[in-house]
Amino acid sequence: MSEREIPDQYLVGYAQLLADVAASGRRLTRDEIEARRALGERAAESGHGLRALVGAHLAATRAAWPGTLRTADSTLAAMHQAVDAFAEGYERAQRLAVRQEEAARREFIDDLLHGRSNPGRLAERAERFGLLLSHTHAVAVAQGSTAYDEGDPAARQVEQALIGRFGDRSVLLTTKEGRLLCVAPGDQDEVLGYFARQAHTATDGGQVAIGRAQPGPGGIRQSYEEALNSLELAERLQLDGPVLHAADLLVYPVLTRDRQAMADLVVNALGPLTTARGGAQPLLDTLTVYFECGCVAAEAARRLSLSVRALTYRLERIHQLTGADPASPTHRYMLQTAVIGARLLDWPASGL
Repeated sequence: MSEREIPDQYLVGYAQLLADVAASGRRLTRDEIEARRALGERAAESGHGLRALVGAHLAATRAAWPGTLRTADSTLAAMHQAVDAFAEGYERAQRLAVRQEEAARREFIDDLLHGRSNPGRLAERAERFGLLLSHTHAVAVAQGSTAYDEGDPAARQVEQALIGRFGDRSVLLTTKEGRLLCVAPGDQDEVLGYFARQAHTATDGGQVAIGRAQPGPGGIRQSYEEALNSLELAERLQLDGPVLHAADLLVYPVLTRDRQAMADLVVNALGPLTTARGGAQPLLDTLTVYFECGCVAAEAARRLSLSVRALTYRLERIHQLTGADPASPTHRYMLQTAVIGARLLDWPASGL
């Protein structure tokens, strides 16, 4: 906005102020300074640019320059005070606007992820942040060794990388409960994939989970919860992959949906292992690695730092105690399901 377009209301009393100061040599009073601050706040709230406003003050100073060179120092000092107070008020209004915007953004994100707002109202608010809730969206959640907030260098690093790569793609980046979050359209897998790689690096090897694409306002909440559940499963099952996809882990919620049935399976199939010397844990770990290796004894022995003979002895001992042979296709599925259930239920550390 040019100087000519700055309304006179933001310069009201300014010329008279300079004249009074030039005549008396005094400094501005507290009330006069506060009045200039108030004008600065109103100018900011009206959307005028600070540069144009300062230019208007300088032009007004030249037009109303009072007295002679002897009064120049007092006049310039008064101008400095007046413009400084005006700019301070302007900046104060800007800071308040930023805080209000941050509060509105945080409230929107909380409502979006927890479904605490009317869907219609939520959709209206979402448009301010570039989201169209009538579309399908997916959520990726990154978790590191420390908690992150909006101003954290890791969050800024990921945001700059995404903006530099994709520009404005209706993507929402934020933080929630110490984690980095990315909400993206469900048909843009490349965005979430890139976010996952950048977040993994920015969080020094943190883990990223990506929920399934879901439609509607509730879809974002559902995808977010799937991503969180995936991170929790990864911790309980010791899945150390850098990127987890909720779609690949759907079997685990199914297995634990009937917790009592799973607990019964674990106790009946693996309970006898508790009578072994050293307890159940070493034999349970043996089964876990054996199944992860596709029942290849040599590879399992290598991972467990055992000889193949020692591993074979352990498998035979498991067979003797449980009556189920890990090497038998007939028994393998039951044992493997029980092993997964034991990890999900934290058995034998926790009683069932």
